[in-house]
Amino acid sequence: MKFTKMHGLGNNYIFVNLLETTLEEHRLPEIARNVSDVNFGIGSDGMILICPSDKADFRMRIFNADGSEGKNCGNGLRCVAKYVYDHGYAKSKQFTIETWDRIVQLEVLPESEQSGSAVRQVMVDMGKPGLLKGDLPMLGDPSSTTVNETFHIDGQPFSFTCASMGNPHAILFVDDVHDFPLEEWGPKIEHAELFPERVNFGIVHVKNGREIDYRVWERGSGITMACGTGACAAVVAATLNQLLDRDQPITVHLPGGDLKIHWDRNGHVWKQGPAAYICSGEYIIE
Repeated sequence: MKFTKMHGLGNNYIFVNLLETTLEEHRLPEIARNVSDVNFGIGSDGMILICPSDKADFRMRIFNADGSEGKNCGNGLRCVAKYVYDHGYAKSKQFTIETWDRIVQLEVLPESEQSGSAVRQVMVDMGKPGLLKGDLPMLGDPSSTTVNETFHIDGQPFSFTCASMGNPHAILFVDDVHDFPLEEWGPKIEHAELFPERVNFGIVHVKNGREIDYRVWERGSGITMACGTGACAAVVAATLNQLLDRDQPITVHLPGGDLKIHWDRNGHVWKQGPAAYICSGEYIIE
């Protein structure tokens, strides 16, 4: 199996081009687990398939490191966009990618206007956030929102603001994202009964009206260097709590680097950030 390893701000995946080849559907979870293994595989946060689509220009499927199929991945979207443009599959700088539950509009920003110039940054319209409990889903009235609502997990109170960006996110505001024991509470909150399909757990510190710090425990993968959908959800959550100005882009500082996020007045969340290659090769499927 030919692969390309890419990352968006350190959130790295094994990308497989299914525009020109195929893999057995029933083996995809197993392959994802094997290639993600840092000791016996390649090592990654998961596997992403670049596929043909009958609804958009391309389709992206994401498998987490534990083999479960994810619904969306903001960093993965940027990498897919870079790959299809750099390799000549996308004929325009603007195109669409189908994810689990939505069609995403993207624009690649090459290094220069010269033909064949490599993409360094990608702008993605992540669509409108799902703000209802039923969108995540989570327990409670499916038509109600979760804004600074307190829940008890393992006897401890947590005030969550929740949003879905194709992936479900529970956001907690803290004084210092580096002091919070994310490795302890991440798996507990991911698997809490409150979230029947599990959840991504993000912690946020609002530095000022234009910047936030963000760390994440990703559903199925654990602590990662960055999460694009989570960064979007973090900005949405902070805005709902009136901690950010909605009329300007927000810089989100993640362990792997920075993203620019803007929740516009039409309700769409825009994300701009980098994508980069790490290596390519062949993986032996036994």
